[in-house]
Amino acid sequence: MPSSNEYKRQIMDDLAQGNVESLDDNTVSSGDEYDNFDDFARRSSREERHSLFRRSFHPDRIPPQQMEPELQKAIAQIKPNERDDVAREFFNHLKKRGLNERELEQQLGLSTHHPNRMNADDVSKLASFTYHNHPDIFQEVLADQPALVKFLSNPLVGAALGAIAAKWFGRR
Repeated sequence: MPSSNEYKRQIMDDLAQGNVESLDDNTVSSGDEYDNFDDFARRSSREERHSLFRRSFHPDRIPPQQMEPELQKAIAQIKPNERDDVAREFFNHLKKRGLNERELEQQLGLSTHHPNRMNADDVSKLASFTYHNHPDIFQEVLADQPALVKFLSNPLVGAALGAIAAKWFGRR
């Protein structure tokens, strides 16, 4: 069984050689081409990212026992200011569902409910809670905060992201 890095490298090699699958989605105009994930995250529209994540990344395909360690590793690798943004987005969306930050702090055992003071473990707990209980919010935050996505490396997660990457690079 190849390692996660080897698997990701193979997916990217296949994509670079034009070996892509169509997602039958025409949300990307033929003029939009992206060189890599960072380019896509920087230049794509919010609507484009949301559409691709809704169509390609389905939390029910990745078991929680595989996703949780991935989230912990990914959140630990993103920059502190990006981690703050991810936490803030989760709280904003959860607040719209009637979940109070202080209640979540107590329920999840967070060290604080202030996004700018949260450590990686706190944000991981918040992300895991959202993944389990509000998968639609989880997808929204991934689309709004794409920095988190590039650090996910589990093969099942990579397969879901490979489908998204195929769409990004498929127009080349």
